[in-house]
Amino acid sequence: MATDARGDASGGSIDEPVSIESEAHLEDVTSKHDVVLVDFYADWCGPCQMLEPVLDGLAAETEAVIAKVDVDEHQQLAGSYGVRGVPTLVLYADGNQAEQHTGALPADRLRDLIEGYTE
Repeated sequence: MATDARGDASGGSIDEPVSIESEAHLEDVTSKHDVVLVDFYADWCGPCQMLEPVLDGLAAETEAVIAKVDVDEHQQLAGSYGVRGVPTLVLYADGNQAEQHTGALPADRLRDLIEGYTE
Protein backbone atom coordinates (compact mmCIF):
# COMPACT_ATOMS: atom_id res chain seq x y z
CA MET A 1 0.00 0.00 0.00
CA ALA A 2 2.54 2.58 -1.06
CA THR A 3 1.80 6.13 -2.07
CA ASP A 4 3.39 8.67 -4.37
CA ALA A 5 5.21 11.47 -2.55
CA ARG A 6 5.32 13.92 -5.43
CA GLY A 7 2.30 15.83 -4.17
CA ASP A 8 3.79 16.53 -0.73
CA ALA A 9 6.35 19.31 -0.96
CA SER A 10 6.01 20.46 2.64
CA GLY A 11 8.85 18.35 4.01
CA GLY A 12 6.38 16.89 6.50
CA SER A 13 5.56 13.31 7.26
CA ILE A 14 3.83 10.89 4.93
CA ASP A 15 1.79 8.26 6.76
CA GLU A 16 2.49 5.32 4.47
CA PRO A 17 5.48 4.05 2.49
CA VAL A 18 6.35 5.75 -0.80
CA SER A 19 7.16 3.60 -3.85
CA ILE A 20 10.28 4.96 -5.54
CA GLU A 21 10.08 4.95 -9.33
CA SER A 22 13.51 6.26 -10.36
CA GLU A 23 16.78 7.65 -9.07
CA ALA A 24 15.46 11.19 -9.63
CA HIS A 25 12.34 10.35 -7.60
CA LEU A 26 14.50 9.01 -4.74
CA GLU A 27 16.66 12.14 -4.81
CA ASP A 28 13.51 14.28 -4.78
CA VAL A 29 12.06 12.47 -1.75
CA THR A 30 15.33 12.51 0.22
CA SER A 31 15.91 16.21 -0.47
CA LYS A 32 12.35 17.31 0.42
CA HIS A 33 12.04 15.47 3.73
CA ASP A 34 14.15 15.77 6.88
CA VAL A 35 14.44 12.03 7.63
CA VAL A 36 13.89 9.28 5.05
CA LEU A 37 14.35 5.55 5.61
CA VAL A 38 14.79 3.80 2.27
CA ASP A 39 13.97 0.08 2.14
CA PHE A 40 15.66 -1.74 -0.76
CA TYR A 41 13.55 -4.91 -0.96
CA ALA A 42 12.42 -7.78 -3.19
CA ASP A 43 8.97 -9.39 -3.33
CA TRP A 44 10.52 -12.88 -3.06
CA CYS A 45 12.53 -12.00 0.08
CA GLY A 46 11.16 -13.52 3.30
CA PRO A 47 12.83 -11.04 5.69
CA CYS A 48 11.56 -8.19 3.46
CA GLN A 49 8.01 -9.49 3.79
CA MET A 50 8.38 -9.68 7.59
CA LEU A 51 9.72 -6.12 7.65
CA GLU A 52 6.87 -4.66 5.59
CA PRO A 53 4.28 -4.31 8.41
CA VAL A 54 6.99 -2.86 10.68
CA LEU A 55 7.79 -0.19 8.09
CA ASP A 56 4.08 0.51 7.53
CA GLY A 57 3.74 1.15 11.27
CA LEU A 58 6.84 3.37 11.39
CA ALA A 59 5.53 5.43 8.47
CA ALA A 60 2.32 6.07 10.41
CA GLU A 61 3.86 6.74 13.83
CA THR A 62 7.14 8.57 13.16
CA GLU A 63 8.07 11.78 11.40
CA ALA A 64 10.28 9.89 8.96
CA VAL A 65 9.24 9.15 5.41
CA ILE A 66 9.56 5.46 4.52
CA ALA A 67 10.57 4.94 0.87
CA LYS A 68 10.59 1.54 -0.83
CA VAL A 69 12.79 0.51 -3.77
CA ASP A 70 12.06 -2.80 -5.51
CA VAL A 71 15.55 -4.08 -6.37
CA ASP A 72 14.20 -6.31 -9.15
CA GLU A 73 12.54 -3.34 -10.88
CA HIS A 74 15.39 -0.93 -10.16
CA GLN A 75 18.57 -3.02 -10.33
CA GLN A 76 20.73 -0.12 -11.50
CA LEU A 77 19.52 2.12 -8.66
CA ALA A 78 20.17 -0.61 -6.08
CA GLY A 79 23.62 -1.18 -7.56
CA SER A 80 24.49 2.50 -7.36
CA TYR A 81 23.73 2.38 -3.61
CA GLY A 82 25.91 -0.69 -3.09
CA VAL A 83 22.98 -2.95 -2.24
CA ARG A 84 24.34 -6.51 -2.07
CA GLY A 85 21.54 -8.13 -0.08
CA VAL A 86 17.93 -7.47 0.80
CA PRO A 87 16.55 -5.94 2.80
CA THR A 88 18.99 -3.05 2.87
CA LEU A 89 17.88 0.00 4.84
CA VAL A 90 19.42 3.39 4.09
CA LEU A 91 18.67 6.32 6.40
CA TYR A 92 18.86 9.88 5.08
CA ALA A 93 18.96 12.92 7.37
CA ASP A 94 18.75 16.41 5.89
CA GLY A 95 19.29 15.05 2.38
CA ASN A 96 22.47 13.14 3.22
CA GLN A 97 22.98 9.42 3.71
CA ALA A 98 23.55 8.90 7.43
CA GLU A 99 23.40 5.12 7.90
CA GLN A 100 23.05 1.87 5.97
CA HIS A 101 22.10 -1.55 7.36
CA THR A 102 21.68 -4.88 5.59
CA GLY A 103 19.14 -7.29 7.01
CA ALA A 104 15.86 -6.88 8.85
CA LEU A 105 16.10 -4.87 12.06
CA PRO A 106 13.54 -5.12 14.88
CA ALA A 107 10.89 -2.39 15.13
CA ASP A 108 12.30 -0.88 18.33
CA ARG A 109 15.79 -0.60 16.84
CA LEU A 110 14.41 1.07 13.69
CA ARG A 111 12.31 3.45 15.78
CA ASP A 112 15.39 4.39 17.87
CA LEU A 113 17.41 4.86 14.68
CA ILE A 114 14.79 7.21 13.21
CA GLU A 115 14.23 9.10 16.46
CA GLY A 116 17.96 9.70 16.74
CA TYR A 117 17.68 11.92 13.66
CA THR A 118 14.25 13.49 14.22
CA GLU A 119 14.80 14.97 17.68
